[in-house]
Amino acid sequence: MNYNKSTLATVAVCGVLAFSGCTLNQMVKKSKEQKVTVTPNPLEVHADQVKFNAEATLPVKMLKKKTTYTGNIAYKYGDKKTDVGSIQFNAADFPNAKKESPVKSQEFNFPYQDDMRRGELTFTGTAAKGKKSKVSPELAIAQGIITTSRLVQDANPVVYAETGYNPDPEYKPTYVAFFFDQGKSALKTSEVRSKRGKFLDAFIADKNVTKTVTVTGTHSPEGTERKNKFLSDDRAKQIEKYYRKKMKEYDYQAKADSIEFVLKPVFEDWTVLKDTVNTTTALDQSQKDQVMAIVDGSGEWEEKQSQLEKLAFWKTLFRQVYPKLRNANTEILTLLEKKTDAEMSAIARRIVEGKDTAQALSQAELAWAATLTPVLEEKQAIYNVAMKTYDSWQAHNDYAATELDMAKKASDPAKKAQLADDAITHLEMAKNKQETAEIYSNLATAYTMKGDKQKAADAVAKAASMTGNDQVTKAINATKGVQQIRAAQYSEAAATLSQAGDDAVVLHNKALAQLLAGQNDAAIATLNDAAAKDASNGDVYYLMAVANARAKREADVFSNLQKAIQNKAALRDKAVDDLEFATFKDSEGFKNALR
Repeated sequence: MNYNKSTLATVAVCGVLAFSGCTLNQMVKKSKEQKVTVTPNPLEVHADQVKFNAEATLPVKMLKKKTTYTGNIAYKYGDKKTDVGSIQFNAADFPNAKKESPVKSQEFNFPYQDDMRRGELTFTGTAAKGKKSKVSPELAIAQGIITTSRLVQDANPVVYAETGYNPDPEYKPTYVAFFFDQGKSALKTSEVRSKRGKFLDAFIADKNVTKTVTVTGTHSPEGTERKNKFLSDDRAKQIEKYYRKKMKEYDYQAKADSIEFVLKPVFEDWTVLKDTVNTTTALDQSQKDQVMAIVDGSGEWEEKQSQLEKLAFWKTLFRQVYPKLRNANTEILTLLEKKTDAEMSAIARRIVEGKDTAQALSQAELAWAATLTPVLEEKQAIYNVAMKTYDSWQAHNDYAATELDMAKKASDPAKKAQLADDAITHLEMAKNKQETAEIYSNLATAYTMKGDKQKAADAVAKAASMTGNDQVTKAINATKGVQQIRAAQYSEAAATLSQAGDDAVVLHNKALAQLLAGQNDAAIATLNDAAAKDASNGDVYYLMAVANARAKREADVFSNLQKAIQNKAALRDKAVDDLEFATFKDSEGFKNALR
């Protein structure tokens, strides 16, 4: 048979194609020996991403000259599929493929969605040469997805401003001073009849609730005063004697026994002289400096007094300063009168109802009255009055805080969003009056409720940069710790949440952070603390079961799962297909725990 050039070319192409097809068939057949290792397996979600490493190993002699082999990786869940990426082997890159297995490792990730929880990672190879290709059978290479990191719970801490009111007993000081003649401790009639004496007499007559009467007796530095070392003590005793006499006159009876008298005689102490010199107008600054130089200088008491007597202005010092040192200063601590909590609650109620003026309570008392009711609607009404009356940042912040507390309890998403929006409005108003850590912490909670992660992060960062009390610091750390868990910063989150207090949600999140950071024993210890605070918290026991599953403590897995489901039935369905329990799901103990 004669062949022309065209026929010969066609035969040659067909021969090449037949050879290529044979080569690809061989590669696909050989691909049954390929190995694909995925780490971690099962897959895990962290920071809304599923990240893993895939290492593919081809068998020796599989990769032929001028060929490529591409492993396409996909995640299949339900009736859906997400293409993840591919690993490609080019024969030119593996010249020793006839003797050594080609190996290639690559990092992959894909965004997590809630319906991806159960599925599998697949690997499908495509052998190609030129324009021709052949696909190998699909290979399941990993299960997915462990979602333990998503067990984090929003703390949503709410911070109220400090009321500025002190509910504890408070005492106010009253001061009275009596003066004595040089070298004497007798209380003069002129002193008793002076304005100071009459004031003390009237004060004692009022029968103020008194805690202590502290009398400090002093003397002037010159010899006639100093040589009698009992003079200061005697002067203090004279005031105590006078005070007790007056209490008897005004029929204090048993009340007198509850008053503590504290006598403080001062002997050879320059402090009183220095204080008096500093405040007197009888000496100019130069003269005051000369006195201070002597008193603060070296030498014994007599030496310093001798130097003072040699000063050019000694007579002025002796006549106008020294007499003020021969006294007994009396400090009387009396109980500050306050409204009772019941009275403040009643007044606040009348104010809200319009039956009394807002000024019937101070701003601090009004704020305190709001803390006395557990009913959020009543709190809100009181803070509304405070906003209208005082228009302070505290009132706007506390009104917003109440709305956030309401939002935390709201079951209707629309109502929750509306309350969060209104809270943001008032927090912005508060911020315009004064920027505080309390306001920004509450803004972080409001934005978290709204699902605005960036604004929540910005607000908590701003709050953390400001000074706040212990309550504010704990709230900031509670929110920040949650954000760190969601960013897969687990060690950092564990440290942050250790400074966020011992609220049940805080302890749950702290344990989760410790677990995800590989601190398994620490996580179990924290969960034990959480269970001690709230023995009915199913989420705590579920996380305890996960921690024990990772520690391979089978009995503890089952006992904690049982407690979790007893307290929160919805956890049964979650446990059934949770890959944390994959190695236990066929055991009788696991099945019994789910019943």
